[in-house]
Amino acid sequence: MDILALLLMGVVFVASLAIQGALQATFARYSRVANARGMTGAEVARAILDAHGLTQVRVEPVPGALTDHYDPHAKAVRLSEPNYASPSLAALAVAAHEVGHAVQDAHGYAWLRVRASLLPAASLGSNLGPILVILGLAMGALGLAKLGLYLFLAVALFQLVTLPVEFDASRRALDFLRRMGFLAPSEMGPARQVLTWAALTYVAALASSLATLLYYASLLMGRREE
Repeated sequence: MDILALLLMGVVFVASLAIQGALQATFARYSRVANARGMTGAEVARAILDAHGLTQVRVEPVPGALTDHYDPHAKAVRLSEPNYASPSLAALAVAAHEVGHAVQDAHGYAWLRVRASLLPAASLGSNLGPILVILGLAMGALGLAKLGLYLFLAVALFQLVTLPVEFDASRRALDFLRRMGFLAPSEMGPARQVLTWAALTYVAALASSLATLLYYASLLMGRREE
């Protein structure tokens, strides 16, 4: 069981690398292609927010690459500096996706609320879960290892709930870009590719957590049988 779990972790790890590589290649490709209207990521984000009555939500640049996110506490769409100022197809896809999260927040999207409620447990589980599992097994304290397993389960649950949140934001993004005329029909395909590969990274993250969870569970079951 331990060997099978390790093999599964290896397969998931390789698949995750492949997905990440495909995302980076797709993003790099369409970061070099400007949209026909010449609008930047920041301009498109601002226009979509205003069209939905979200004038109070700020659009701000942040350092780094692919550091784009929506901050629900600050009510701010934060775009990485390249995407903020770029008129590329990739920048518009990412900007519209982050605005999708702002619209989810404004409309009280249920899965977004569930994910927010799971965040504290997931953060604790990510940091403390593996430590408790390994420490518990090393000390022969199976109760401690079991607690670590439950904490890490919160990470997998968080990532599971993240999937509908991210897929819905991408669906909204493509609808914004098409319906509001920011992208021509011929430009929608590249935007969809960028968002699809980005979404698959969340699938890979969930698969990685589930494989790790299975490995920890197999170690715990093996110790009980001794």
